[in-house]
Amino acid sequence: MKIARSFEFLALAAALAFAIPPTLDAQDRIPSPRGEAATQVGGSYDDGRYAGGSWIVVDYGRPITRGRDVFGSGDDYGRMITTGAVWRLGANQGTRFMTEADLMFGDQRLPAGEYTIFAELSEDEWTLIFSNWGAKANFQEDNPDALWGSYGYTPDRDVLRTTMEVQAVEMASDQMVILFTDMTSDGGNFTVWWDDQIAMTPFSLAR
Repeated sequence: MKIARSFEFLALAAALAFAIPPTLDAQDRIPSPRGEAATQVGGSYDDGRYAGGSWIVVDYGRPITRGRDVFGSGDDYGRMITTGAVWRLGANQGTRFMTEADLMFGDQRLPAGEYTIFAELSEDEWTLIFSNWGAKANFQEDNPDALWGSYGYTPDRDVLRTTMEVQAVEMASDQMVILFTDMTSDGGNFTVWWDDQIAMTPFSLAR
């Protein structure tokens, strides 16, 4: 699988999906705004109407590069953005992945439901982690079954782990974006793009 696609399209999609309304004053903007990626699988069009689809929705914080070398290289790759061994795949509150249908990542089945997702980072590949840890609404929340970001993460609640192909590209995204790419009714790619790194892993609708 090759990552090299039309990066102009990715940039346009990200800009349109998450553009800040022009009426929003600068002082109202938060450091890492929330974002959402959503798609549907399993549906079809009948007489111009789409029916039978199941939603997949990701809610996440969108960090901005702000001139930093986000990922680094060598032994330091990813250290700046991880808290411990894993990255929250975003900023602030943990990233939530919700699916109405069972999905397949390789030969592994992800049951329909809601998960917190994390990633282990290396220059060669990332590992995408689906976990039963909850996501705290704020750092002070007292909930032993939930985390703020990835602080306190342990792998005992992992549900599924799968590899993500990662590649450096010539065009950098200033703000992190999660996208569903090359989608069909049967599945596509879960894709993360930040700075000059694009990581993706294929998934399909479980049958």
